[in-house]
Amino acid sequence: MLIGLIKTMRPKQWAKNIFVFAPLVFDRKLLGVNYLIKTTIGFVLLCAVSGTVYIINDVVDAEKDRQHPKKSKRPIASGLLDARVAIIAAILILIIALPAGFFLNPFFGGILSGYLLMQVLYSLWLKNVVIIDVMIIAAGFMMRVAAGVPLAEAPISPWLYICMTLLALLIGFGKRRHELTLLKENANAHRQSLQEYNISLLDHVISIVTASIVLAYALYTFSAPNLPEEHTMMLSIPFLLYAIFRYLYLIHVKGMGGAPEEIIFSDRPLQISVLLWGMSVIIVLYLLP
Repeated sequence: MLIGLIKTMRPKQWAKNIFVFAPLVFDRKLLGVNYLIKTTIGFVLLCAVSGTVYIINDVVDAEKDRQHPKKSKRPIASGLLDARVAIIAAILILIIALPAGFFLNPFFGGILSGYLLMQVLYSLWLKNVVIIDVMIIAAGFMMRVAAGVPLAEAPISPWLYICMTLLALLIGFGKRRHELTLLKENANAHRQSLQEYNISLLDHVISIVTASIVLAYALYTFSAPNLPEEHTMMLSIPFLLYAIFRYLYLIHVKGMGGAPEEIIFSDRPLQISVLLWGMSVIIVLYLLP
């Protein structure tokens, strides 16, 4: 039962919460021990809260998940984990995590609570509203970034919020495309909003979002006030371009995209490109100035 509970909380999905470190990194405070400890604690609390959201989502979607070839194997849908036990565990986790968030930083606690509320509304209702469902996913990523701001005491460039939001939109629409392709005529039974989507619409939206990401990040690299005046951050653009193009290749040619964490953990070229992008950012921000 404990194993089932941990699986339901999606440990692989916790990698998304790494965006809370963005303000710390891009404001050049990564080496500040106090800021690093606070942000790490915030990361743990985000993982706990996001894990409870997945529990709530699986309880709500148990019947629909049983009609999905992969999601039917989830602990609650398969019967491995009792729904009542899962709900009690989620309540206990929140009783600890939310007060701890306010104790760590009141503003962080407010964002954490707002994130929880938004995700619960998503699980119960908003995930069935076409386009809004993906925009809520993007808002979740933006709130992860915002949660790191008070912990690092680091206001960051609006461009970074824009880039993070656009990247999340790309992942969200890519996921909807994968679901539509995988489930085909059974798509409506799994997710109500899928009946409002089609492949043509999603491909157009993905193209628009992709172009917007490239433009926004390029503008960020030479216009953000906290970056080196020599515009050396532009050196990271090629790695970002390859990572995005590789992701598009995987969802359009290889038929992937259902779970972003599976893509990043399984595709070696994408892993290398993300690693090189991260290294280039660290070098530009911490070694070149």
